[in-house]
Amino acid sequence: MNDNPIFVFLALLILTFGIVSKRVERTIITAPMVFVLIGLVVSFFGIELLPEGPKAGLVKPFAELTLILVLFIDASTIDRSKLKLDRILPLRLLLIGLPLTMIMGSLIAIPLFPEIGTVALIMMALILSPTDAALGQAVVTSELVPIRIRQTINVESGLNDGIALPPILICFAILSGSGGGSMDISYWLTFVIKQFLFGPIIGGFIGWLGGLIVDKSSRAGWMSHIYQMLASVSIAILAFSLSEHMGGNGFIGVYFAGLMLGTHSKMIRERIQEFGEAESQVLIMFIFLLFGMILIPLSYEYWDWRTWVYAILSLTVVRMVPVALSLIGAGLDKKTVLFIGWFGPRGIASVLYLLMAVIQLGLEGYEKVISVISLTVLLSILLHGITAVPFSKFLNSGKKLPT
Repeated sequence: MNDNPIFVFLALLILTFGIVSKRVERTIITAPMVFVLIGLVVSFFGIELLPEGPKAGLVKPFAELTLILVLFIDASTIDRSKLKLDRILPLRLLLIGLPLTMIMGSLIAIPLFPEIGTVALIMMALILSPTDAALGQAVVTSELVPIRIRQTINVESGLNDGIALPPILICFAILSGSGGGSMDISYWLTFVIKQFLFGPIIGGFIGWLGGLIVDKSSRAGWMSHIYQMLASVSIAILAFSLSEHMGGNGFIGVYFAGLMLGTHSKMIRERIQEFGEAESQVLIMFIFLLFGMILIPLSYEYWDWRTWVYAILSLTVVRMVPVALSLIGAGLDKKTVLFIGWFGPRGIASVLYLLMAVIQLGLEGYEKVISVISLTVLLSILLHGITAVPFSKFLNSGKKLPT
C-alpha cells in the first residue's frame, strides 16, 4: 500500500469531501466534478501518484470491479413489479434508441475524422453510447421527477452498459488482430448470441439463488447483518465470473443478478444495496480521479474544433434524436422527451471502456479517439451535473425546458 501513494491520496480526498458532502448536495457541485478537477490539478503540478499511467497493473482489475458493482447495485434498486407494469419506455430506449445512437455516432464520426480508421471510429461511437444516471443523481432520486421517468432513465443506464460491451469487444479484437482470419461471420454471430443469452440466464439465476439463500439464512437467524451487506459483493462477483466462464457477457450477467435478486425482505435488500453503493462509490471516485489525472492530460492537446464539434453533437443530436424517434407514440409530452434525451450523461461506463481500450490497444494511433471520448465525458460531467437539479424542477413545473 505504501508503494502506491495514490491510495493514501484517495483516502484523504474521500474523507475531506465526505465531511462537506451533505452541504455539497444542495449545490450544483457533484463528486465526479470534484475528483476529476483534483486529478487535473495533480497532473498540472506534475505530481506522479501513478507513474505507469493507465497501463498500471491495478487499473484494469479496479476498473472491472467498479463496473461490476455499479451494474449490480443499479439493477437491485429497480422495482420489478413497477417495471413489469411499465417496461415499454426502457425497452424502446434500449432496442431502438441505443442502436440508433451507435449508428448516428458512427456516421457523424466517419466524415469528421477521415484520417482515422472506420473500426476505431465505430469503437469510439460505441464507447460513448452508454449512459450514466449517476452523473445526474438528482434526477433519479428527486421526487420532482415522476417515478416512471426516473426508473426509465435508471433501467436504460444500467442495461446499456452491458449491451454496448459485446460490439466494443469485437472492435477491440479486430483492431488488435486477435484470432486473425479465423474469426468469420459465424464466429462473431455465435459470440454475440452467447454473450446475450448466457449472461442474463446465468447472472439472473445467481442473483435469484443468492438472494434466496441470504433471505432464508437471515430469517433462520444464521446470518449476521454484516454478512448480509457483504453478500452484494459476493453475488455480483460470482455472477460475473460464472457468466464469463460459460461464454456469456459477465457485465450483463451482473446486471441481471441485481435485477433478479431473490431476497423478499425489504430490510435485507436495503442492507445489500447500502453496502454495495458505499463500496462502488469509492471505486467510482478512484476511476474519476484517474480520468482527470491521466486521460485528460493525454488528450487536451488534440482538442481541435472537430473534437469539440463531435463532443457537443454526441451529447445533443446523437443522443436526443434517437431518443425522440424511439419514444414516438409513447404518449409523452415534448418536455418529457427532451428531458429523457438530455439526461443521457456519458460517465463511468465510457471511462471504464476507454481505460480497457488503452490497456488492450495502447495509446499510439488512438490519440484522437481518446481525446474525443475524454472531452465528451468531461463536458457531460460538468453540464449534466450542473443541470440535474434545475431541469428536474422545470420538468415538475408548467414551464418549458430551456433549449
